[in-house]
Amino acid sequence: MSAQASSEAGAARIAGAEPDARLLTEAVTRLRRALRSSIRTDYPWEALPMAQVELLQVLGEHSPARISDLAARRRLAPSTVSGLIGQMISSGLVTRDVDSADRRASVVALTEAGREKLAAWTTAHERRIDAALAALDEDARGAIGQALPALFQLAETLGESAGDTRPE
Repeated sequence: MSAQASSEAGAARIAGAEPDARLLTEAVTRLRRALRSSIRTDYPWEALPMAQVELLQVLGEHSPARISDLAARRRLAPSTVSGLIGQMISSGLVTRDVDSADRRASVVALTEAGREKLAAWTTAHERRIDAALAALDEDARGAIGQALPALFQLAETLGESAGDTRPE
């Protein structure tokens, strides 16, 4: 079955009924895969691993931050985050400094290069999504726009059910 036929079949099953969790999972998975693939095809300079992008995004909103806070926000092991941060320090995207509130702890903050990389990544994705949205008909764009509040609510509910009650 082609991707279009599959999405049309899925839309027909969802129309007028409760959303099907399997189809929603499939749609989200396809969107993530398509974005990852297209960004590296359209913008070959973009080789930043998604885990690092996600840490840059958190630091863009909550900087400076402790490793343990970053790990909790991304639901990763502190050792994993520490390893990623080490790579990002080597790349010049973040710095590690002593926490002024607790001199025994350290905090991580974006560098100017990290802010620029995050902004470029965000702009590239927005451009790619804008182009894809422009290729859709008005009804499809409208349906996506109307679904956004519910999708954000679903993400928040999923975060709460996983024990994360902090807003991102």
